Amino acid sequence: MTSTFTTSSTFTRTHAEYLASKVAADLSALYSYYGRPSRSKISDFYQELVELLSGGYVESIEYGFRRDGRRVFSMSYRVRKDGSMEDQNSGGVPPRMDIGGAEWFSYLTYSENWQFLRPDQQSQINARLAIKRTPGPEPQDGDGAWEVSKSYSAGGVSTQRRIFRPSGGRA
Repeated sequence: MTSTFTTSSTFTRTHAEYLASKVAADLSALYSYYGRPSRSKISDFYQELVELLSGGYVESIEYGFRRDGRRVFSMSYRVRKDGSMEDQNSGGVPPRMDIGGAEWFSYLTYSENWQFLRPDQQSQINARLAIKRTPGPEPQDGDGAWEVSKSYSAGGVSTQRRIFRPSGGRA
């Protein structure tokens, strides 16, 4: 005898807040280790991510340090709507990376849903955000490699965190 069942879930603003809180906790660890981003900027990034996740408007977001346009150390979060249930604790941000001479950056890639919005709808959303993004090139990889390190999940949506770290583990 076999039996089947179907479940469904709706991604809500509460789910978006939960996922964004995991990212904000990672950013707080960056602040503890490297002094950036500032606490007020972490709050702004949190608010931005909640708003964009709630509408399904973010494909990926990256926070890190670059030198001469190349990543030195970075954390990237890719949004997946694959029903993933794996939810890990935040943390595991590598300490003691040499970021001397590097500048802080954040890079956002909008989802297809964002592209379907009219320009006035995009402007209304952007007006609610404390983070004011401008178009620019994506940072290039420096001397190092990406590794998948965490997954955060809620309401059938997950964010997969990858870390770019330099060869030898130190920037």
